Amino acid sequence: MKDCVLILSGGMDSTTMLYEFRDRIALAVSFDYGSNHNAKEIAFARVHCRKLDVPHLVIPLDFIGSHFHSSLLSGAEAIPEGSYADDNMRSTVVPFRNGIMLSIAAGLAEDRQLKYIMMANHGGDHAIYPDCRPSFVEAMDAAVREGTYAGVRLFAPYTGITKADIARRGAALGIDYSQTWSCYRGGEHHCGKCGTCVERREALAQAGIEDHTVYEQ
Repeated sequence: MKDCVLILSGGMDSTTMLYEFRDRIALAVSFDYGSNHNAKEIAFARVHCRKLDVPHLVIPLDFIGSHFHSSLLSGAEAIPEGSYADDNMRSTVVPFRNGIMLSIAAGLAEDRQLKYIMMANHGGDHAIYPDCRPSFVEAMDAAVREGTYAGVRLFAPYTGITKADIARRGAALGIDYSQTWSCYRGGEHHCGKCGTCVERREALAQAGIEDHTVYEQ
């Protein structure tokens, strides 16, 4: 039964979720909020939705780029290098991004009489991003359930696993991760040095998957 709305960025995690739960996903929604890498991500989201014949909606959130502050919204040069363990990666936080997107997804789900909204946060996100943590997932699930007539629920099955775990699942599903985007700088190729590039490389290596990503360095 198709009973879910998936927030699909076009990155490794949400693309894996798209494939793993394809039989349940009635709609995939991507948000264009003005980040450096939105265009790259959304292009891949479209590719995979066409391949799996999943309806795909792109919703512009121009106000985020206009009124919020984050290095993700400030050009490639503003993106710090390093791993997610570094304090400087806090600059990549977009205030309450997941909360905003999940609220819209909840409205879409209720409008379409669907039971669940899905997000692809994972265990490695927790240290930097408050709106990826288990406590946020639990609170948002409760808020969405109480705020919808049908009691829509938040389904976030990757919350307690690592990106390497997700990559292993994706490999078993036959996903070509070179057809996904991670780099926060949004250049022609992955930069290879920002936090998401470092995390991507480490996850694929830990999962024993050959990395076909084209990196600038």
